[in-house]
Amino acid sequence: MFDPQISEWISQILRWIHVITAIAWIGSSFYFIHLDLSLKKREGLAQGVGGEAWQVHGGGFYNMRKYLVAPPEMPKDLTWFKWESYSTWISGFFLIVWIYYLQASLYTIDPSVLVLAPWQAAAIGIGGIAVSWLVYEGLCRSPLGKNGLVLGIVLFFYILAASYAFTQVFNGRAAFLHTGAMIATWMSASVFFVIIPNQKKVVADLLADRSPDPKLGKEAKLRSTHNNYLTLPVIFLMLSNHYPLAWSSRYAVGIVGLILIAGALVRHFFNSRHADKGSPWWTWGVAAACVALAVWLSIIGKPGNANLAAAPADGQPVELAAAFDEAVLTIQSRCSMCHMEGPVWEGIPVPPKGVRLDTPEEIARHAELIRIQSVLTHAMPPNNITEMTLEERRAVATWLEAREAATR
Repeated sequence: MFDPQISEWISQILRWIHVITAIAWIGSSFYFIHLDLSLKKREGLAQGVGGEAWQVHGGGFYNMRKYLVAPPEMPKDLTWFKWESYSTWISGFFLIVWIYYLQASLYTIDPSVLVLAPWQAAAIGIGGIAVSWLVYEGLCRSPLGKNGLVLGIVLFFYILAASYAFTQVFNGRAAFLHTGAMIATWMSASVFFVIIPNQKKVVADLLADRSPDPKLGKEAKLRSTHNNYLTLPVIFLMLSNHYPLAWSSRYAVGIVGLILIAGALVRHFFNSRHADKGSPWWTWGVAAACVALAVWLSIIGKPGNANLAAAPADGQPVELAAAFDEAVLTIQSRCSMCHMEGPVWEGIPVPPKGVRLDTPEEIARHAELIRIQSVLTHAMPPNNITEMTLEERRAVATWLEAREAATR
């Protein structure tokens, strides 16, 4: 395997590329959605032009026009917006392989959920995403595809079912990540297999002096609409791997559903506003309520509620110094092999996120981070790979409670 330092750099470079390409894809997508919805019809437009929009940027004025099918003559230079999508998916695929499959024991496999070999985790992840695309494609091409609302509802529940299935084989972090990767695959594959091919067929028909099939545009429009409404939830799911309160909750699938609704409502607001159909401010209220409910579910469903509520048990005051000594012993024995100046865990060249837990001073400094990661959510150690017991987590919880009581 690679030197841990080289491995760390590969991870960062892959993530860097993935973020850059995602910004390019999402930015161009949002721009063209805004442009398409803001086009205005007026007298004097050329035949076949559905509307135009005037825009200003960078000190220049731009006159944008949209042909309902295509211009009478194809321009010599035509820009195709596709590589932003392809590059985002390709870089994301390499990133998920590098982190979640090649380092599956740390980031994907949780023996308390299901004992898997790394190759099995990779097969389930890739296979599940591939099968989901076939299901999505079949649903879009079925009679349901003629009713956007009904299809959207069916896809909503399919996403929840897939998210639940991922939680039954992976840890919460990997389940959220794979749910996001599944949706992102639908989005990019739609560009590759439907949107761009249909546009090329239209161009070919025009060059051959044939009338393009209107069905091609309708198929592409359906997929583009899905991409529009799914973008914000996908971003949330991809970022969630850094925030365990969401994916570690017993109600993680419900949180996914609430974020899907919130993200779609925010996009609906902007779509309506750009199309001059009014500003449905109620969407923000409902979206905020969904997020608030997701936060509440994450809090009441966190592992610490069920497993550590009994600390301490005898009702006697806890001496802070003694509680801290016991917590230090636990943390140094279960966490410091990675979180020390020179980590001894294979594949980890530096303390993750620069957090050291090898001295009492460093442990005390990171008390709140320890509370979130090891007491409230059990996100650390990852997949409980060092076998930290509930009694040891309870000892850490007891120290944190004594520490908090001492500051009152």
